[in-house]
Amino acid sequence: MASILVATDGGLHDVGGGDPPAFEDREVTFLASGPSGVLAIVDGREIWAAEGGWHRLATTPRLVLTCLAFTDRWLVGTSEAHLLHLTDGGDLVPIESFDDVDGRDEWFTPWGGPPDTRSMSEWDDDVYVNVHVGGIVRTDDAGETWMPTIDIEADVHQVTTAEGLVLAATAGGLAMSADRGGTWNHRTEGLAHQYARAVTVIGDTVLLSTSRGPRGGDASVYRAGLGDGVFERCTDGLPGSFDGNIDSHCLDAPPGGPAVCFGTADGQVFRSSDEGATWQQLAAGLPPVRRVLVLP
Repeated sequence: MASILVATDGGLHDVGGGDPPAFEDREVTFLASGPSGVLAIVDGREIWAAEGGWHRLATTPRLVLTCLAFTDRWLVGTSEAHLLHLTDGGDLVPIESFDDVDGRDEWFTPWGGPPDTRSMSEWDDDVYVNVHVGGIVRTDDAGETWMPTIDIEADVHQVTTAEGLVLAATAGGLAMSADRGGTWNHRTEGLAHQYARAVTVIGDTVLLSTSRGPRGGDASVYRAGLGDGVFERCTDGLPGSFDGNIDSHCLDAPPGGPAVCFGTADGQVFRSSDEGATWQQLAAGLPPVRRVLVLP
């Protein structure tokens, strides 16, 4: 069975592993895997590595750390929409070119605060960074230059990549690009609500979480063929719907992995081994889930 790590407001849980949670009574807000193993963001200020037992790699005094991704190196997203490089020595080095991307002055949040770097993904030499609210920016030269792609008004909540496609969970359904972000089409057919927060791919299937809007309500997971097709609501083994949102990064499947999992704001975790056709509950009563990471 795949290892399923669940980051919550009350520690890091290895669902099915039997071990007590790590970082109990602390907020674990993000998880990511790379060649050196799993990294975690704890309390929004610290990065810890699991290799050889959990140990702290880096801290930040001011910016809140929001997301991690390994591309050709470890990248760290932050509050105020910045991007850092986590060096092998544990330094957090600003990627200044990211601050120079065209259109940055137009980034915003609906509540008037500064935007955040929200999610990241890669395909070949391309790296895609999602800013909320600022669309998706792309680099193909190891971060020397960055270029905007999707319209920032699409309100992107998560970006991922698969099979030569760039996919984004947006306030208007699933956005997809087959030309590295040059053009986009939106898929909404079959969705009861178009407001989407999380997206992942397993096999030939794309899964998307949706709700009524930013405050959630009638939150559900949908599945469809990766290339095209009508979305179908996942119901077998699941409640009718969930309160809140099935949030960004709370729906996950590893490339070529055996399972897809998601976690909820009320501390439930579900698993599917058939690309979302049927589900089983793995955990309940956990603190609110912030990130699910499925390791093969």
